[in-house]
Amino acid sequence: MDNRRIKVAITHGDTNGIGYELIFKAFNEPEMLEYCTPIIYGSPKVAAYYRKAMNLPAQFSIIQKAEDAEDGRINLLAAVEEEVKVDMGMPTPESGAAAVKALDRAMTDYRDGLYDVLVTAPVSNQNIKIEGYTFQDHKDYIETCLGDGNHALTLLLGNNLRFASITGRIPMTQVPKAITAEGIIQKTTLLWQTLKRDFLITNPRIAVLALNPSINEDQSSGTEERNIIIPAINTLADQGIQAFGPYPAEEFFSREYYNEFDGVMAMFHDQVAVPFNSIETTDGVLYTAGLPIIHAEANSTPRYDMTGFDEADALSFRNAVFTVLEAFRCRENCDEATQNPLPKLFHEKRDESEKVRFAIPKKNVPSPFPPKGGNKQNNGPKGNNEQNAQKGNNEQSNAPKGNHEQNNAPKGNNEQSNAPKGNHEQNTHAQQTDKKLTQQPNPAEKQAQPAPQKPAEQPAPQPAE
Repeated sequence: MDNRRIKVAITHGDTNGIGYELIFKAFNEPEMLEYCTPIIYGSPKVAAYYRKAMNLPAQFSIIQKAEDAEDGRINLLAAVEEEVKVDMGMPTPESGAAAVKALDRAMTDYRDGLYDVLVTAPVSNQNIKIEGYTFQDHKDYIETCLGDGNHALTLLLGNNLRFASITGRIPMTQVPKAITAEGIIQKTTLLWQTLKRDFLITNPRIAVLALNPSINEDQSSGTEERNIIIPAINTLADQGIQAFGPYPAEEFFSREYYNEFDGVMAMFHDQVAVPFNSIETTDGVLYTAGLPIIHAEANSTPRYDMTGFDEADALSFRNAVFTVLEAFRCRENCDEATQNPLPKLFHEKRDESEKVRFAIPKKNVPSPFPPKGGNKQNNGPKGNNEQNAQKGNNEQSNAPKGNHEQNNAPKGNNEQSNAPKGNHEQNTHAQQTDKKLTQQPNPAEKQAQPAPQKPAEQPAPQPAE
């Protein structure tokens, strides 16, 4: 990973809203240009109008294509060349069309690899139209252009807060029917993957909220938890995803359980949007997950009511810029670390042709340690430490050194001497081992048999008085 400055594409949003005010205020600090190279997709005339009308300290260079962007300055790309009438605080078809044209030019340049990440200024959900098509927000438009059939997921980001919803912005009457086990599994998995790749959280913990206020078996106000949500959570757990719940929303947020999780998956938009906006009042960010492009925007509408009054707070927009910069570095680090994984250090049992470093020993291999309860080995000279190979005959010879031959008599011939004490005669003749009773030949057969020796004469035992 190099240390080059990341190129950030910025679309100007609704031209009658607070878009240009947020952009110029965010990059008013020179330090911002040390982190990235901004490329504003907008209208040079509209930008000059806002700079003059609001007396904004903004200096920008007009370029015609993204390749001409230079580090250390604000580059304004002329994505909207025609005249655009500015009516501050008034949503018009012209202002909505100007927002879509800037976004469309940015999508074309991204396909050509001319910038790295995208930040968008606010637009109106009812005013973003192009050729008769209406889009709810930036996410829907970007998903249509770059999704390749994949569905994106909007995250609400704050201080260690990462909220998402299953159904998104749909009417409440449609929410119960839109909740399915497949949808919960798909979007929760997408959230889990995003937390790992774009935020470098190794093992994310995700809380899943309930749909109904109560999930008690005896007092449940609905059946979605028992029939849909809980089975989906169990499936996620079987797939190795740490998903927990379902938690009733009231208890979850009132007791601040969200601080114990890396992400929260709600059933509908307002279930997390209301508490999120109560916690993060000025610096929240909307992040688009599940798409090739890294995109974020300020958690704000065009705010037509404050346009032109120099009242807009650029903190949320500035955080959106920092969010995409951090996500870009995290994604690079994650992809670099996982592109060449180490090979698995195991082989199947039937493959005995290769030996690996951590191979498991085969079965039936004799242990290098003697069994418990005996089988002590002779410590005589090398070549003469012959062990007894038969059961029940594990006694070693106590003959002098060099003559340590063990008794290899077959089973049933292990009769001990009944001589009186002190007359312990040893068997000095190795017997021929029956090959049918032993699996290995007797090594004593190949050696010369020593001459028989007389047992040492010992005094006869004295009768007891």
